[in-house]
Amino acid sequence: MNPDATPVVDFRAADISNGEVVVVDHLDLTIHPGEFVYLTGKVGSGKTSIIRTLIGENPPLGGEARVGNFDLTNLKRKQIPYLRRSLGVVFQDFQLLMDRTVEDNLRFVLEATDWKDKGEIAERIDRVLGAVGLQHKAYKMPHQLSGGEQQRAAIARALLNEPSLILADEPTGNLDEDTARGIMKLLFEINRHGTAILMVTHNQLLLRMFPARVLTLENGICREVAAEA
Repeated sequence: MNPDATPVVDFRAADISNGEVVVVDHLDLTIHPGEFVYLTGKVGSGKTSIIRTLIGENPPLGGEARVGNFDLTNLKRKQIPYLRRSLGVVFQDFQLLMDRTVEDNLRFVLEATDWKDKGEIAERIDRVLGAVGLQHKAYKMPHQLSGGEQQRAAIARALLNEPSLILADEPTGNLDEDTARGIMKLLFEINRHGTAILMVTHNQLLLRMFPARVLTLENGICREVAAEA
């Protein structure tokens, strides 16, 4: 982590809504390049609302909020695709396209984000599948993969456009303990190469096994806490 670098996330007294009412008051959140940050809290505490704000879905209702070079308080509709290309998002339920292979899932994303050269597309797909250990599963359909392999494919998808920040929303929620540990090791390996990660989780065991900065939401307030020993 380089604390002198421009933050990938910089929220100052930002009021976060669920689309209708404020659910997190005056959020101060700064994430620097290469940081790994956990976001915890009970169901309904505002974790998902923060993720939606970060991807430009829910504009903040007050304060300042930036993701990289994007000002979320004055984000124009035409800027949203470019904001989202600068981010990688990993979901609990994988959200792979079930009617096409792993390779075609990744090709779909690249083509949708204006990659044109077939050779460059093939090279990028091979590289991200290598990064998550799935080179040999490129031609498999999602239903032919285990849950852990599907999540690895989803992480590969998140890496395609070399994001400065990955948003991981309960990425181990549907996985058994051993598989979850494997996914955590992969995320921390990606993080060591400089990609910042904001991970939503309620799994206290993982927080103890893989310590990092921890933020918790309670009663509309976000505060930083020490990881449990």
